[in-house]
Amino acid sequence: MRIAIVAESFLPLMNGVTHSILRVLEHLQERGDEVLVIAPSTTDTDVLDVVHGAVVHRLPSVPLAGYANVRVALGGVYRVKRILADYAPDVVHLASPFVLGWRAAQAASQLGIPTVAIYQTEVPSYAARYGVPFLENWAWNRVENIHLLAGRTLAPSTFALNQLRGRGIPRVDMWRRGVDTARFNPEKRDGGWRASVAPGGERLIGYVGRLAVEKQVEDLAVLADVPGTRLVIVGDGPQRAALEEAIPSAAFTGFLGGEELARAVASFDLFVHPGEFETFCQTIQEAMASGVPVVATGRGGPLDLVENSRTGWLYEPGDLAGLRSRVMDLMGDDAKRRAFATAAHASVQGRTWPALCGDLIRHYREVIGQPVSTSPTSDIPASSTSDIPPLVEPFETKAASHEGVAL
Repeated sequence: MRIAIVAESFLPLMNGVTHSILRVLEHLQERGDEVLVIAPSTTDTDVLDVVHGAVVHRLPSVPLAGYANVRVALGGVYRVKRILADYAPDVVHLASPFVLGWRAAQAASQLGIPTVAIYQTEVPSYAARYGVPFLENWAWNRVENIHLLAGRTLAPSTFALNQLRGRGIPRVDMWRRGVDTARFNPEKRDGGWRASVAPGGERLIGYVGRLAVEKQVEDLAVLADVPGTRLVIVGDGPQRAALEEAIPSAAFTGFLGGEELARAVASFDLFVHPGEFETFCQTIQEAMASGVPVVATGRGGPLDLVENSRTGWLYEPGDLAGLRSRVMDLMGDDAKRRAFATAAHASVQGRTWPALCGDLIRHYREVIGQPVSTSPTSDIPASSTSDIPPLVEPFETKAASHEGVAL
């Protein structure tokens, strides 16, 4: 198969989008598929390189205001159309499309090339967090137009699936995320690392992720004085300096990757995630695979991942007293925390990237040969839901565990 992946962000920036693309590239390389990645460069010129056997065509880009390591590709639809026409892929994979992905969606439509769009970032909801709430409707209009052009949209969670269907987007299916259970494993727990961040022997409450406004890491300040614990914040981003000032008692490790990250996560006693705009939340899966229970906000992807009173706790968005109460509950009861940890570890076994990528190939094959939408409104008006399948329920309302659920 010949595949073009259009990435809104890519290496050297590591985030959920990049991580998923890399796992997909590994799988496609093993299959022997031909792959072209189109992504923003780290400079203002075109660059070609190779990652996991795929040629990466990097377009000139500029840094996003206020977030210098996030790049926005320059140019218009014609430039992307020319690249796609020259490459002639069987299918175009749009990875978290918004700016570059919107151009690619239009270009592929004009060329009659089928597309699979991966919904991975709730960009419109970021608007209020960044102080520009008046842009939210415009951003949703952009998201709708992209996914109305796509031959198929893949959402990572029931929340995201319902959100898109509720906005009148057709042809939406589920595609979750895999987790490397060999890399993220309870055996990576390291007493020496624990002592390096908590020399007083405190139990560790950990967070992993970007230190950016949309992640709401400042909410973790309510945990800074939980008795007998130390808050450990792993990651980097534009909010780091402000967070270090706001939570001076926390240990900030900066960005960790590879085995360093696996060791840190497995060394936590509890994992917390306060962000309300996660369409999935891969770090929750990685914590659970590491045998660490989770406390997370009850919105978005965590609704599918965390099973209340079994693998962790969910709290109402904005209820910081509830966040603290849930953390106190687990940090004050070693037996309960160990039971939750065991259940969390068991719940993610079998969610391998090869299985998930095999499912993605099926979606590619199914859109190839289907009619290609030629305008954002050719199939369904953005305001209509009359032809949309019924909403689906999150995991925990259907069964007591994830057993038997297609992942």
